[in-house]
Amino acid sequence: MPANSPVIQLTDIKKVYRTSGGIETQALKGVDLEIKAGDFIAIMGSSGSGKSSLMNVIGLLDKNFEGTYKLNGTDISKLSDSKLSELRSESIGFIFQQFNLLKRTSVLENVLLPTTYKSRPDDEKRALQAIKRVGLECFIDNHTNQLSGGQMQRVAIARALMMNPTILLADEPTGNLDHKTAHEIMDLFKQINEQGTTIILITHEDDVAAYAHQKYELFDGLFKKGDLR
Repeated sequence: MPANSPVIQLTDIKKVYRTSGGIETQALKGVDLEIKAGDFIAIMGSSGSGKSSLMNVIGLLDKNFEGTYKLNGTDISKLSDSKLSELRSESIGFIFQQFNLLKRTSVLENVLLPTTYKSRPDDEKRALQAIKRVGLECFIDNHTNQLSGGQMQRVAIARALMMNPTILLADEPTGNLDHKTAHEIMDLFKQINEQGTTIILITHEDDVAAYAHQKYELFDGLFKKGDLR
């Protein structure tokens, strides 16, 4: 999409959890958010603030909410589950704190995982390019259990880039890393963002959030925005 075009538009997003006993908990209370192509934002908040609920909505993992969510101009409420899954796989790359890699499996095989259900003739070529992009070309055949924490997160980032998504959604990506390695990973995110990828970072660490252009802090299901530029 053109620079400065909205890739994500959330309008009055509300999320309520209901127990079998009829107890209701409102996790999101009318969140509005617009993210433009090429943005790098950080979403912060304490436990129970609504971070996970918002991440699940943005990542198209939860469509049971009130309000309007448009991704690349498409109202996701109008999509079938299969179309939603297709849009998610094509548009969003996920990176998690726990890496979520297959152990005793090579770096190349892990990066190729997103192609399991939708393969292309050039999959291996694109996987090698993604691995080179994160600086692991010398570790292509290594099993992930032979790598350091920072290297494993780089594999996870390469896997997320495999389908060339417009958005990277990173949930506490430095949570399992030491300080030096965490900043090396954030420098990599910065490079990826400068190449045009929109990044949404979920974190509780101020020094990690400082890499973003803007910071949004969630409080009890709503947030305030503070510009970090």
